Amino acid sequence: MCGFIPCCRLRYFAFFCLFFWPSSLHAVRCRSDYLNVIGYQSDLHKNRICSDSLNEDFTTLPVINHNEFPEKTRPISFKHPPFMCPDMSPSSSVPTSVELVKAADIKVIGALGDSLTTAIGANATTVLGIPIEFRHVSWSIGGYGNFQDVITLANTIRLFNPYLVGPAPTKTVHGTPAPLCETGFNLAVTGHNTFNLPEQVRHLIDTLKIYEDIDFDEDWKLLTILIGMNDICDYCKDKSLFSVENFVHYMTVSLEMLMNEVPRMIVNVVQILPMETLREVQKPTPGCLLQRSFCSCLVKPAAGSADLKELVGVNLEFQKALEQLLHTDRFFKNDFAVVLQPFLKHADPPRLPNGKIDMSFFTPDCFHFTMKGHEELAKGLWNNMFQPEGEKFMVESFSNPIELICPPVSHPYIYTRPSAAKSGTSLPGIRLTVLHLILAFLPLWLAVNMASL
Repeated sequence: MCGFIPCCRLRYFAFFCLFFWPSSLHAVRCRSDYLNVIGYQSDLHKNRICSDSLNEDFTTLPVINHNEFPEKTRPISFKHPPFMCPDMSPSSSVPTSVELVKAADIKVIGALGDSLTTAIGANATTVLGIPIEFRHVSWSIGGYGNFQDVITLANTIRLFNPYLVGPAPTKTVHGTPAPLCETGFNLAVTGHNTFNLPEQVRHLIDTLKIYEDIDFDEDWKLLTILIGMNDICDYCKDKSLFSVENFVHYMTVSLEMLMNEVPRMIVNVVQILPMETLREVQKPTPGCLLQRSFCSCLVKPAAGSADLKELVGVNLEFQKALEQLLHTDRFFKNDFAVVLQPFLKHADPPRLPNGKIDMSFFTPDCFHFTMKGHEELAKGLWNNMFQPEGEKFMVESFSNPIELICPPVSHPYIYTRPSAAKSGTSLPGIRLTVLHLILAFLPLWLAVNMASL
């Protein structure tokens, strides 16, 4: 019946066989064995490879099939204008300092998080397409086509380094174990909360260590993490599990794992969205009813209710806690840095001139972003990477398209040093300078005082 039964979770089998498998969701067949049939819960499925691409790497651009991307808000023939910068070259030698890494020096890209990073439903035209994860157009790591086809962080970096390893090459299905040749290093999991992040980090670290086409010790890696919105959505179900304290704890554990085990890595941690205005994303369609399932703690409370006010306050506390954790030098050393990218902190949903929500940015479930939204996220993240702490751009509304910036000629490197590290390292320098002055003038002082005797 369904040619991919070993790759399907049982509860999704009937639904996908009836509606999705005939449309050839997978570009390649999964190599299945008994572990896939009876033990899909095992972590072993995470590193499955595709039978007809055993030696495939992620540097090969996928063949563009426009039939995969039905027309939505722009014609199929649409192309973004080229993006060129004065300096698109790599460093003359591989940088040894995390403060001297240019875009072209990045060799490996990865992403962790939830459904916003798996890009679930991002190009769905009906509610039946919501379970499809369009990872190849995901804002932080999508590898579909090239920059002129879809703007993603990975496709932008490919303009500087065409041999970037890790962009997600194709789409997957929620709940179905997917091999690396489908996910790339987009190891985000739809529905995950922050307490799941250490598991994702472990999966990424183990994968990077054994992947043959990268030099784990020498290659510079760029990782983007956005997670925590599901904690807000689930907060009313378990206020202890989804507390601010647990959010910080699991984020800290995850970042310490990366810092202790992965050399030459820059980690973008993206600030979570203010979520209250998502309640305005509504249409009288069956798909929008899914919002009540995805984020019931946000959607169900009445306007002005105590429950809603509490949740909005928790959302703000999550943002503040992330700032307190990352606006320090705790996760900064010579070959590793974690940078908080705040462009989403105040973001308001895109609106039409009449003030109503621009639904072209949202999937049929009225919750997740379409490709149009993903592209704006990608541009916001790219810009933040080349702006110092305290001067980073923040989106006020996605109604105004974000203009990409070039890395400044005077500072063509990704900004990684936190302000706390600057102030912390400047004090010893001042102390040493004062000491040197004292030592320099000590003989003269002694001579004058001895003469007076």
